[in-house]
Amino acid sequence: MKALREFKIPFVGLKEGKHQFDFQIERKFFDVFEYEEFEKVFFDVTLELNKKETMLELDFVAKGIVNVPCDVTGEDFDMEVNGQFKLLVNFGESYNDDNEELLVLPHDSYEIEVQQYIYELILLSIPQKRIKPRALRNETLATEELEELKEKEVKQAQVDPRWDQLKQLLDKK
Repeated sequence: MKALREFKIPFVGLKEGKHQFDFQIERKFFDVFEYEEFEKVFFDVTLELNKKETMLELDFVAKGIVNVPCDVTGEDFDMEVNGQFKLLVNFGESYNDDNEELLVLPHDSYEIEVQQYIYELILLSIPQKRIKPRALRNETLATEELEELKEKEVKQAQVDPRWDQLKQLLDKK
């Protein structure tokens, strides 16, 4: 993975308190990670960095749209996605990212790379089940697959006339 310069935040020169960083994420961002599941993507990511005397608090908020296929119809649609993530950064002897909510940076660190956290935030915010909103509200979608399914249901619902004759025999008893 190639580190992108715009996602490196130098915190050494920042005063204590809250600082906001804004990022616009598009398809080329995911190319760095060689992630190709969706073509169109646009996210606004806001990072609020709260610098304290001995630690950093990072609050990520991602809002955007990703174009994904619908699990019901198979049609591509633009899905709105929102996500949040909080990360605490402490300083210690060596780098440690074993805990997903706590990052330990060496004491001599002067910047933090956030592109991996933004990437994971976006991917984890996209639901596993992707259903086009219209598919939930309207059962009469105009797709060939759904029309075929409806035709099969109608055929199955029609009663074979031979069954009617057998039912008459049972009624006579």
